[in-house]
Amino acid sequence: MSGTPSRTRTDWTGFSTILIRETGRIVRIWGQTILPPAVTSTLYFVIFGSLIGRRVGQVGGHGYMQFIAPGLIMMSVIQNSYGNVVSSFFGAKFGKHIEELLVSPLPNWLIVLGYVMGGVIRGFLVGTVVTIVSLFFTRLGVAHPFAIVAAAVLTSLVFALGGFINAMFAKNFDQISWFPTFVLTPLTYLGGVFYSITMLPTWAFRASHLNPILYMVSAFRYGFLNTSDVDLRLAFGIMIAAAAGMFALAVILMNRGAGIRD
Repeated sequence: MSGTPSRTRTDWTGFSTILIRETGRIVRIWGQTILPPAVTSTLYFVIFGSLIGRRVGQVGGHGYMQFIAPGLIMMSVIQNSYGNVVSSFFGAKFGKHIEELLVSPLPNWLIVLGYVMGGVIRGFLVGTVVTIVSLFFTRLGVAHPFAIVAAAVLTSLVFALGGFINAMFAKNFDQISWFPTFVLTPLTYLGGVFYSITMLPTWAFRASHLNPILYMVSAFRYGFLNTSDVDLRLAFGIMIAAAAGMFALAVILMNRGAGIRD
């Protein structure tokens, strides 16, 4: 029993060190982590919101600019939560300093959590910046604050874990860019960011329900606009199950040394 407080302090020191390092990395290279999403979202609002939005009119009883704002915020959260972890953990593998963590007394689940929380922090920072940008173009009310926070946290966790798992198996920098290019980006654009799935033909409407990002975007949009294209209980159930399952998988892979001790 006497060793328990000491072990707890050791674990907390290791976890907080990873988290501080990840946060410092995000802030230190803000020109690569925070500024580009702000510029990109501004272009989306100008092109899709101002120019195309005038032709589209209202979607679900809301102006087009107002409708796409939550989707653009969530898109930035997804991309940056994923991108932060996949680049940081793969960088640790590539730089050979991941061995320092593996030989430390820090349990693997805390190592996973430290990197994942770094991705969540970046997702929230970028999401906040994009939210501020959106306020220059449209008005965003807050209908259900709990839904906003819960959807953002769960989505960020899911994709931060996805980035971690991808980084574990990646052998080179090409392999960490393959998934976001050919899987993540198409699913995001087809996940209801720029349109309501009620506008689609029947076959596309049904196919859209196979896209997990649709549930995340719709739950997040519900928090702002009080409207959703999917069942919210199903949406949050999918996010919770995905986060829990992917965390368990990441820890199992770490325990086995998959992609690390090869």
